[in-house]
Amino acid sequence: MKMNELQPWSDEEFEARLRAMGDRYHIHHPFQVMMHRGQLDRKQIQGWVANRYYYQISIPIKDAAILANCPEREVRRHWVQRILDHDGYGGEDGGIEAWIRLGEAVGLTREEIVSQRLVLPGVRFAVDAYVNFARQRPWQEAAAASLTELFAPTIHKSRLDFWPQHYPWIEPEGYAYFRRRLTEAPRDVVNGLRITLGHFNTRELQERAIEILQFKLDILWTMVDAMMLAYSQVEVQGWGAYVPMAGKPGETAAS
Repeated sequence: MKMNELQPWSDEEFEARLRAMGDRYHIHHPFQVMMHRGQLDRKQIQGWVANRYYYQISIPIKDAAILANCPEREVRRHWVQRILDHDGYGGEDGGIEAWIRLGEAVGLTREEIVSQRLVLPGVRFAVDAYVNFARQRPWQEAAAASLTELFAPTIHKSRLDFWPQHYPWIEPEGYAYFRRRLTEAPRDVVNGLRITLGHFNTRELQERAIEILQFKLDILWTMVDAMMLAYSQVEVQGWGAYVPMAGKPGETAAS
């Protein structure tokens, strides 16, 4: 093995490698692609929103775990903003409430959303695994796992651009969550990258950070897997290759 293969990547190369993992982001999942193209029906959109709610309410719990494990005051002062963004503060309802309004905009009732009775076991298992990771691992690792925010603005912008065309039945006020994340996520990325580039400063640690980000990408992908299997009539071709069966989205073979 050549000596330079063991040298840490520069900050620029390390960041580039993290950003390159965006090609594994769940925006590329077949179910998300169908969503982007306007190929999902009302029930599928509702199912996605209802299940993602469990992820939304778990985000501040995950962030609270990071704060609980972090002894550095300056980090806590910045990171706490994430909890406030989602839970709300000072008269601001926050992202969780905005997500409930999205649910109402797609035709769900508040009770259907907050009761969590529509949350699939696979989604619950994946989200709980992420929260447990944040509780049990060093806070720097949990912070690195949050870097899927690198890729989030693209998916939020695409929904704002295309959903009104494809899903005109969705009430416009439901889009507030996506609009707010266009400004919140880039700010969080700056903070998360600063922590990750500063702490993961050997080749071994940098490769660990890559593994952690892949873990988080797998969490998000697994959530959509569960939703696609529950809400789409699909046939499985090989390992993990999902192909919609003939018929309109949401139709069963007997429709």
